[in-house]
Formats: sequence, C-alpha cells, structure tokens
Amino acid sequence: MQAAAAAAVALSVLSVFFSLDCLSAQGSEPNQNQNQNQNQNQNDTQNNETETKKKKNQPHIIFILTDDQGFNDIGYHNPTIKTPTLDKLAAEGVTLENYYVQPICTPSRSQLLTGRYQIHTGLQHSIIRPSQPSCLPPHMDTLPERLREAGYATHMVGKWHLGFYRKACLPTRKGFDSFFGSLTGSVDYYSYGSCDGPGLCGYDLHDDEAVAWGQEGKYSTTLFTQRARKILETHDPTDRPLFLLLSLQAVHTPLQTPKSYIYPYRDMANVARRKFAAMVSTVDEAVRNVTYALRKYGFYRNSVIIFSTDNGAQPFTGGSNWPLRGRKGTYWEGGVRGVAFVHSPLLRRRRRVSKALLHITDWFPTLVGLAGGNTSESHGLDGFDVWPTISEGKESPRQEILHNIDPLHKPPAQTKNWDVNTHAAAGPKKPKKKKKIQKKKIQKQKPKQKSAFRLKTTKKPRPFSHHAAEPKTKPKPKFKILPKSKPKSKVRPQNQKLSHHNPRLESQSSGAPSQSGTSRLKTKSRRNTSQNQNLSRSRPPQSKSKTLLQSHLRDQNTSRPAVQSSEPPWDASVQAAIRVGDWKLLTGDPGHGDWVPPQVLPTLPGRWWNLERAVLPSFKSSALKNTWLFNITADPCERQDLADQRPDVVQLLMARLAYYNQTAVPVYFPPDDPRADPGRHNGAWVPWVEEEEDEEGKYDGVYKKGRNSKKKRKKARCPMCKLKSFFLKLNTGMMSNRI
Repeated sequence: MQAAAAAAVALSVLSVFFSLDCLSAQGSEPNQNQNQNQNQNQNDTQNNETETKKKKNQPHIIFILTDDQGFNDIGYHNPTIKTPTLDKLAAEGVTLENYYVQPICTPSRSQLLTGRYQIHTGLQHSIIRPSQPSCLPPHMDTLPERLREAGYATHMVGKWHLGFYRKACLPTRKGFDSFFGSLTGSVDYYSYGSCDGPGLCGYDLHDDEAVAWGQEGKYSTTLFTQRARKILETHDPTDRPLFLLLSLQAVHTPLQTPKSYIYPYRDMANVARRKFAAMVSTVDEAVRNVTYALRKYGFYRNSVIIFSTDNGAQPFTGGSNWPLRGRKGTYWEGGVRGVAFVHSPLLRRRRRVSKALLHITDWFPTLVGLAGGNTSESHGLDGFDVWPTISEGKESPRQEILHNIDPLHKPPAQTKNWDVNTHAAAGPKKPKKKKKIQKKKIQKQKPKQKSAFRLKTTKKPRPFSHHAAEPKTKPKPKFKILPKSKPKSKVRPQNQKLSHHNPRLESQSSGAPSQSGTSRLKTKSRRNTSQNQNLSRSRPPQSKSKTLLQSHLRDQNTSRPAVQSSEPPWDASVQAAIRVGDWKLLTGDPGHGDWVPPQVLPTLPGRWWNLERAVLPSFKSSALKNTWLFNITADPCERQDLADQRPDVVQLLMARLAYYNQTAVPVYFPPDDPRADPGRHNGAWVPWVEEEEDEEGKYDGVYKKGRNSKKKRKKARCPMCKLKSFFLKLNTGMMSNRI
C-alpha cells in the first residue's frame, strides 16, 4: 500500500512538472510571435520612412510651355511688354539666355517629351497636321512615363499637337494620368474650332479621351489655368510628387484676347502687336495664378517651375524676335533661340543669368534625374542632365546642337552646292567653262538623288518603323585633325552612343576671343602660301595656330576627319542646321533671314522691309547662296557670314551633319486621310483609325506627291501671277486667323 501511495505521489509531481512545461511553452509562443511582429513593424516603419524621405526629395515639377513667344516678347527683354510675374520669377531664379528650341510646334514638343532629336523620331519635316495619320513613335518612351515609374502623378493641360489619329497616340496613352486641352495645332480661343483647310473644321477640346462639349465662350488661357489650379487643389503634395505640363495655346494665332488686357497697350499703333502683347499679359496672369496655387496648397517649397517657349515668334502676326534674325519656321536665331527660365527654392545659386548652352531635349534626362528616376532604359537620348548647370552654375555638358536635317525640304532651283575648291583655294578663279560644266553635273544629279546625300538615306525609303536608329556601320570620316603631339589618351570607340558626345569646337573669328586654347589643324589637302595669306587678310593674325578649332573631336566617338578629296562632306543644298561650340552652320534654305524691327506693320512688305536687311547682292549670286557660317558668341544676331573666310570650319560642321545623318530614321510624313473629317465624327476632331489597323505600313516612310501635282505647279503663267497668288494666300490666312 505504501508503495502504491508513493507511486501516486510521484505521478502527481510529474504531472505538475509537465503542466508547468506546457504552460511555459504556450507562454513562449506569443512572445516569439510578438518579437517577430515587432521586427516586421520596425522594417515596415523603416521602409515607410525611406519612401517618405524619397518623396520629400522628389520635387513637384511644373512645366509651363507657351506657343510662338519670341525673344522680344517678354518683359525682361522688352520693357514695353508687361509681364511682372514672369520678370520676378526669372529674376529670383535662373534665366536661360543660351537656350534653344525648334522652329515649329511639333518638333519642339516631340523633343521635350522624348529627349531625342527629330531625326530620330521621323518628324524631321513640318508639323503633324490634323488629318495626317502620324504621331510619336509607339515604341519610344516619354518623359511622363518615366516620371510615373518614379512615383509621380502626371497631368497635362493645354495644347498637344503630337498626333491623335489612333487612341494609342493620345496623351493619356503616352504617360499622362489626365489630359484636358486641344489635340490639333491651332484652335479658336473661344469656340475651340480648328480647321485643316477650307470646309474641314471641327470642335477640338477634350477631357481625357472624351470630347469636352459645352465649353464655348470661355477663353482658353483662363480655362486651362482653372483646370491646372483644380489639379493642384485636389492633389495631396505629401502623398505623391506631381508633374504638371501646362501647355498654353497662347500666344499662337488667332490673335484673340479679352478687351481688358488690350487697354494697357492702347498706345501701340500696330493693332496686331497690341493684341499680341495683350495675349502675353494673359500668360503672365495665368502663371501668377498657378504660382499662387502652388503656395496656397503647399507645393511651392518643394517645387521646380520651368517656363519655356516652343519656338520663335512670327512678326507678321504681332510677335517679335528683335534683335535676332529670322522668325518662326526658320533656323536663324530668331526661330530657334527661346525664352526660358527656371524658378525654384531648390536652386543652389539663384538670382543669376545662365549663358550655358542648353536645348529642349535636355529636359527629359534632367527632370527624370531630378525625380530620382531611371533613364538607363531610355536608349538613344540626345539630351543631357543639365541640373548641375542650372542649379549650381557648373559648365554645361552640352557643346553641340543639331537643329535639324530635313531631306524633304526642296532647295531652290538655282541653288549651287558648296565647293571646297571655290572656298578653300585662294588662287586665281577657275575658267567659266569649268563652272558651267559643274552646274550641269549638279543639275543631272538632282533627278537621280532625292536628297543627294550619298549616305544611307539616299537608298529607297524602307517602311517606317518608328525605331530610333543607331549607326549600323561605322561612319567613314572625311578629314582628320591631328594634335601637336601624339595623344596619350585612347580615342573612344565608335560604337558609343551619340547622345553622350561632348564635342567642343572653340573659335575666335572676326577678332572675337575664344574661351579656351587652340590647336593646330593639319589636313591632307595642300594649302599653299597664297591661301594662308588670303585667310589672314580676312581676320587678325593668330598665334601658334592656323585655325582656332581646339579639341572638337577629341571627346567624340568618331575618328578625326581628314579631307581626302575636293568633294565636300555634305550636300549643301539640303536644309540643315547645326551648332557646335561658338559656331553655327546653315545649309540649304534656312528660311527668310530678315531682322524685323518691332512695331512694323504685319501686312504686306513696305519700306520697313529693307530697314535692317543687309545690302542685297545681285539676284544671281544670292540665288546660289546655300551655306552660312556664324560665330554666335561674337555675332548673336547673325550679321556677319564667315563661310567664305573659314572653309575649314565649314567642313568640320559639314562632317558632323554627315555623321548625324547616318543615325537618322526615314521621314514619316503621310498624306491626309479623308476618314479624319470631323463631319464623320459628330463635328469633332477625334481618333479615326482602329487599333488593329496597320496604318503606318501603308506608306513607305515618306509621303511622295504624284506627277500630277508637279504638273499643276508648273502652270504659273507669269511672275506677277505668282506674286498676286502669294499675297492672296497671305491675306486669306490672316483673315482666317482673325487678325
């Protein structure tokens, strides 16, 4: 019995111990889970803090783009234009005084959103008209897409003008979360009607992908500003960073503005200029309202405000590029040098003027980098990240700008190719017979070659695929620059990307000092003493160098070119323009190069036409002119052509044009599509091609007009008939624009 009792006691003790172990084990499990939950919460908190810190470092980006605002159409360039808000923002920020855009709407907007030159998007020629089945390349990424990947909310308000023939071309399909504005290029400010020829008109105001009916009577600049303020009001600045592209239609024609804005300019005798100035004032008020909303809703302290025009002004409709040469649609400085500034509390060096060379393609990598995004997958970018240049005043990584190469722009009938022998040799003139033979050869070449490039684009245009092309083969250089001593550093391989060139072409012409040192140019062509004497007569003597082109190709990926024959490296009859360092080269027909003074009548050319024009040479010699060279730093108004004095520089820049041309894709300029007629779509401009249709495959890249159209052109009976027709069209256009 005692043994049984002892066993029972032992069992009870063991059970107590086991129960305690179980309780301790059950108690330890919640503690472990609690520790794990605490660690996970700590990690989540750290991640949230990292994301919050990243969002705080991501600035809100407000990009304000105006249309057709010229160099002389802003208050800090011209006090007669009343823009107090723009003047103040520019004075407190960084004014960009060496900033370039494209001469017309579509190319500038395409380069802003893609960061690529238009030769790489197929938009080299003209604009995208409402009836054309064309738009941005479908495979090419855009700025809002990259910003949205970085966590941004992206919105666009205003003018699109980048094609809409199918829904895939719409802004909401190109990276914008919302869109409110017009799809075509020129819209009535009150009725929102847009025309693409007589009888082909329709309503053009859209909210996302639907037509925004019922907005007639509201001034577009005011309407777009109200939508921008609504976006700022409804967006939480602490939640997500914001990218807002406010693409104002102003100050593009038609010249329409509320009467209250015209009153301050009542003393202007020029009616068109008066209306134009009033429209600039509406832009200034719009910017004031947007900046007020940025402060009110908590965006301003962490924001970057960028103001830019898309191209130069048209003097015939009230604009002014004075004192720059040329106008909208031309490659003179008046057409491509734009007004721009950056205003931001985040700028490290504010209240200054920047003369660094910048281009509209630079905004893509600059803004993506500022937003903490990734551009590694954006292949073929032609822009540079210039934020250190803007914010800190560092040297610009850009030393070169390709304004454009347009193989479809036909040269004048009597244009003569730039000849190396004629310009480079200083000996006696060639006999007249040789010149006549040379002309005949050129005339025979024109029918055979559409652009006479002797490069890849001379081949039959392949079906347009909208792929940004990189050189398939290594470009063959035409001439070579040798330094004084053997270079110790290795030359970069030719397969590097074109967008990361850092070419530098320093110059010192017409007595203007260059900004850096010089190097010796040695070419294979023999240069006799008389040639050097002839060059020395046209400019001051130069020390230790026959030319002042230093290390232009040292940082390029191409081999150093060398002159091998009397043939120029580029067909000068092709419309093209390039800027390298201080130098700018124009070939072909760059457009009417007049210096139009302010306050001239924008009607038929009168006595003022010759006020600022150089003494015109004979008609014969002026008709043969197709090559211009300017030192833009020393001569920003392009009044002194140095092409004959500096053939060495001309050849260098022609070689650069030839190189760029090898990277160009075929021009995509299709014919009008009758299905685009707004009459078929309830009176509105909307996409008309189904997504399943392969519209681009119908055309072999370039739109070629038939022979019938050529025959019609030749039916002009007399020169006076052409002149009357020109003025009739000009008058009709002005009346249609309601000037």
